[in-house]
Amino acid sequence: MTIDFGIRNAPRKFAKTLAAGIALGMLALPGAAAAQERVKVEWWHALSGRLGEVVDKLVTDFNGSQDQYEVVAVHKGNYEENMAAMVAAYRVGQQPTIIQAAERGFMTMLNSGAVVPVPTLMEEQGHDVDWNDFIAPVSGFFLVDGVPAALPFNSSTPIFWYNRDMFKKAGFDAPGETWQEVEKQLYAIKEQGVSECSMALANDFFWSLIENYAALHDQPYGTLANGFDGLGTEFVFNKSPLVVGQLERLSKWMDDDVLQIAGQGLSPEQLFTSGTCATYVASTAAHAGIGSGAQFDWSATFLPHEEGVEPKNSTIGGGALWVLQGKSDEEYAGAAAFIDFVASPETQVWWSKQTGYVPVTTTAYEALKAEGYFEENPTREIAILQLSRGEPTENSRGFRFGNHNQSMQLLVEEIQGVWTGQKTAQEALDNAARRGNEILRQYERLHASQ
Repeated sequence: MTIDFGIRNAPRKFAKTLAAGIALGMLALPGAAAAQERVKVEWWHALSGRLGEVVDKLVTDFNGSQDQYEVVAVHKGNYEENMAAMVAAYRVGQQPTIIQAAERGFMTMLNSGAVVPVPTLMEEQGHDVDWNDFIAPVSGFFLVDGVPAALPFNSSTPIFWYNRDMFKKAGFDAPGETWQEVEKQLYAIKEQGVSECSMALANDFFWSLIENYAALHDQPYGTLANGFDGLGTEFVFNKSPLVVGQLERLSKWMDDDVLQIAGQGLSPEQLFTSGTCATYVASTAAHAGIGSGAQFDWSATFLPHEEGVEPKNSTIGGGALWVLQGKSDEEYAGAAAFIDFVASPETQVWWSKQTGYVPVTTTAYEALKAEGYFEENPTREIAILQLSRGEPTENSRGFRFGNHNQSMQLLVEEIQGVWTGQKTAQEALDNAARRGNEILRQYERLHASQ
């Protein structure tokens, strides 16, 4: 099913300003007090738990930094729930001013006809933003005509987390650099009785262990530069022997109880932080939860790669801040002020430290290096180094697929058949590519004229 905001080519609705009302004599004297009230700017986001607490602090700090605007942050559930709530609200004219959308929702937002490009907003509101200062591996995904269509916000990439105590007990200093080495270590950890669970399967394994695996190994996931070169892209991940082999390996680990799925009431991160599982492949943003929850010696390193392969860069995940049409001039001024605050080097340094997300500007990154932060916290730099490794290719730049979230859900559905022994890895990937291409063709027909 294709998401349709139902408001294509909708005009921007700008409310009359309070000042104009006063000038026309339409407000009584008591209304003058209202002129001192802050303009409320609603922002819907998808971060919860420890990350949600950091978002609340971010908003509190912005609201305390000035007296004109009040950002009201509303958690609407996960990324999919947040997007669905926004679409429904837009159709009845009750949308927020700012929405946080995941990177796989990029094409949906870009082609919706519902957004105000962030560079346009910032220029109209008098904010001078140096878009060249944004870190290329992060901003490059969001670039349209040389500038980001949205503000990169919570940018991350998957890294390899491990229980250092367990590895030492099994006779290893750290995880190996290749999947072949890691496999031997995971089996040794289980066979030696160090842990019954060598690896917890992340909920977003499709991103960390399939999509990023393809990018690191320079394998085409889709045609037309993974969608960057046009809507006619087709999924071809099922034609890569390496990608098929990766899923076969994960299936074998699942059968051998080396790789485990979190049970009811548990999250994969809890399996790791509780000391149950020895490793966990997840976003660098897991720093927030692992740092506060793990009561053992933990660390992280780069994602493994196949023997004999020079790995490419990984790809970004997380989300960006998009500005929606249909709001007042005052709300747009507040949105621009908030975006300027979020993008400032000071905020980016603080945000990265608190969450584990990568700083989105070079200035912030250099500030962190200058204060010796990465020397004291080496796992915090892994994501940036991995994102920046080598020269990005058409296969490692990222993914721009229409309705990508829907095709991803189909991929996960097909892979469930592999976990249960009902399908081979090849069969599951073939089905996922075929069904995903049907979604791509639907999206292409809907947006062919753009």
